Amino acid sequence: MKQIVLQIPTFLNVYNDGSTERLGNMPRAPPCLNDPETGVSSKDIVFSINPLLSARLYLPKLNANDQKLPILVYFHGGAFCRESAFSEHHHEYCNIVASQANVLIVSVEHRKAPEHYLPAAYEDCWAGLKWAATHANATQNSHIISEPWLIDHGDFSKIFIGGDSSGGNIVHNVAMRAGVEPLPNGVKIIGAYMNHPYFCGSKPVGSEPIEGFEKSLPYMAWGIVYPDAPGGIDNPMVNPMAPGAPSLATLGCSKMFISVAGDDVSFRDRTVLYYEAVRASGWKGQVQLFEEKGEQHVYYMFHPHTDKGKRLIKHVTDFLKQ
Repeated sequence: MKQIVLQIPTFLNVYNDGSTERLGNMPRAPPCLNDPETGVSSKDIVFSINPLLSARLYLPKLNANDQKLPILVYFHGGAFCRESAFSEHHHEYCNIVASQANVLIVSVEHRKAPEHYLPAAYEDCWAGLKWAATHANATQNSHIISEPWLIDHGDFSKIFIGGDSSGGNIVHNVAMRAGVEPLPNGVKIIGAYMNHPYFCGSKPVGSEPIEGFEKSLPYMAWGIVYPDAPGGIDNPMVNPMAPGAPSLATLGCSKMFISVAGDDVSFRDRTVLYYEAVRASGWKGQVQLFEEKGEQHVYYMFHPHTDKGKRLIKHVTDFLKQ
């Protein structure tokens, strides 16, 4: 008889026959040339054969054939175990951001737990960023899978990384890695944004529930997506303020934008502590925090055309245009 052996409520069921059921996964949207709403073109590419990794690229309308654009390497959310770079809400969001910020986006499709436990997603997203950076000098990288949009239209002096929820967590970890490990061709990350990032820890903070904290969704999910994490829920990848975590002063970017939602009980207070820890770390960059009162986790992703959704997206696009 088929039985659930592991579960992230409302997100994931794992059965005793090894099969998985992803709950509430959004439908996928195909890429599109000249999106009717934004004029943005998108296409899917493979950037690694082993492991097999892909991404969706977004190119806004050009003013000239040789126009160079800032590059955003984007990491989607979904608790490391569901959703996709090709999900319709992520596709709409990237179309809007590409259009309004006038950036070329590389939206990385990373492998998912439990078929591929963390740190697979971290490795995949770092690989996607490295692959994009190789195009800064594509003539010397004939061995890579090259992409004309990046070669012809990428401005490699303006590379950003960004993500939402678990994608925001990936942004932190990629930025930390970029602080100690060089990218190809001397490419540097100019800016990183994280909206409602997925952080957790062994002890509740702020408004996080004291009773039943170990059964909260962020706590439970981490044990399923990274069961072998050294230090468990206090691994620095999910708890950057844990004792012994690497100094935030080593973040490998020049500026950061962080956002929270006022009613996001799971992540709001811990993200504010992260923002304060970055400011106090001695990191040499600039960091800003934006809070939308009275809203829930990633509200703008599902309602991008409301006033509050538009306001958050404008903060992101202004950050990318600065």
